Amino acid sequence: MAGRLNDRGLSRRTTGIALALLAASWLPLAFTRSSLWALFVGVILLDLAVQAVHVTNQTLIHALHPDAGSRLIGGYMVFYSIGSATGAIAATSLYTMAGWGAVCALGAAFSCLGLVLWAFMRQSAPGAAAKTISRRRT
Repeated sequence: MAGRLNDRGLSRRTTGIALALLAASWLPLAFTRSSLWALFVGVILLDLAVQAVHVTNQTLIHALHPDAGSRLIGGYMVFYSIGSATGAIAATSLYTMAGWGAVCALGAAFSCLGLVLWAFMRQSAPGAAAKTISRRRT
């Protein structure tokens, strides 16, 4: 499915939508102490968004260098794991100091930062990835 998104030029849009959903997911998560529905909605949104970004990232990486896809994705996964571990340490420390609301604010801040970077990269080099991909295919 991700390959189809990339061929149609939708991977960039999918990433933006997913990052917006990720940022939005932290609002219901902030209310999980008082609502099981908030937990349900927040977790579904967060998981959907993270998986969509993860799959589109791997698809774009593989499309840029199909011959080195597994090495590049391996490197991507190393940094993905480092980021996950750093986020877990930061969230745990913040929870100890300031509680669940602060953890949700941190998650929302990182999500919004990702969305801002996505928007910046989209405007700074529109179509650059697609041009690189099409050059490599010919």
